[in-house]
Amino acid sequence: MNITFNQIEINEKEKVLQLFKETAEKINKMNIDHWQYWKNPPIEKIKWVEKGIEDKEFFFIKTSNNEDLGIVRILNEDILYWGKQEHKAKYIHSLIVKEKYNGKGLGSKIIQEIENNAKKNNCEYLRLDADSKNPKLCNYYEKLGFNKVGTKKLPLSVYNLYQKQLK
Repeated sequence: MNITFNQIEINEKEKVLQLFKETAEKINKMNIDHWQYWKNPPIEKIKWVEKGIEDKEFFFIKTSNNEDLGIVRILNEDILYWGKQEHKAKYIHSLIVKEKYNGKGLGSKIIQEIENNAKKNNCEYLRLDADSKNPKLCNYYEKLGFNKVGTKKLPLSVYNLYQKQLK
């Protein structure tokens, strides 16, 4: 399956927030205390989404026939979670694959596409974070070749920081 990344516009913000809410509900059904604030997001999270859209960092992930698979935020720098970094990297946030596509290998395919793009842009690393209360997600990233290199405590949770060196 071919996938494309389509820039999200500010008038699509509610669709993005709805995807976060649906994902939080799905995670809750799995008895994982992760992302539950997205059910009724605090203003700082709504502003975080708005800023990401304004900065052209949020993308809808679509099939070649324009079917929505989910969303992702891709950054060139991530001061909040990683601080100022010396080496060029791409940062992945908020990778959401709609529930009906779970278990089909799309998450790894999406990450591989982002990795390929990062290599073309001469990035040394691909970086992301995962809520430390979600060990299944943390293990998933480790199986994809990411190494845990630290943690970041923020008001809503503690996040494991992962990076993958690009060759």
